[in-house]
Amino acid sequence: MNIEKIIAEKLKISESQVQKTVELIDEGNTIPFISRYRKEVTGNLTDTVLRDLE
Repeated sequence: MNIEKIIAEKLKISESQVQKTVELIDEGNTIPFISRYRKEVTGNLTDTVLRDLE
């Protein structure tokens, strides 16, 4: 079982949302920036879920 799948199940989101969000964080984007300007990439994840994912 991969880590993305475990996180997705725990947060009740899709694996692709986990993967895309992790990529944005790894690129140096902040949670407020992602939450506000990258909603289309994350599938409209809330800032609370983004912080949990971080």
